[in-house]
Amino acid sequence: MKKTYCGSCHCGAVRFEADIDLSEGTFKCNCLSCTKARSWLAVVKPEAFRLLAGESSLSDYQYGKKSLHHLFCKQCGISSFEWGIDKNLGGKFYAVKVTCLDNATADELIRAPVTYLNGRDDNYKGAPAEIRHL
Repeated sequence: MKKTYCGSCHCGAVRFEADIDLSEGTFKCNCLSCTKARSWLAVVKPEAFRLLAGESSLSDYQYGKKSLHHLFCKQCGISSFEWGIDKNLGGKFYAVKVTCLDNATADELIRAPVTYLNGRDDNYKGAPAEIRHL
């Protein structure tokens, strides 16, 4: 069942809401960026994401194919969400960092299924051989 989560960066300058059903799954990727940031994400459609504050506090970082917009707060440096366009995901999507959901309970996070993606080898349909470090 979807729940409206409130999320933010560390300093609170960037705040958002997202309607997410964590029981539908989350993901962790082994690409260089996700590994360094220890990203744990949930994908939502644009209609399920609302930026409440901090648009002017966001900076955009892109690399490689520049298919994702890795947004982070200029003040505290925390990336609480990113967005991109992927035909396999139905077009535009937001990838919300579940660790930035202020009202997610420990129990909800523990119960959330995690899919592991092998982004390091551009194989997003398969899991990496090792996941313990993710």
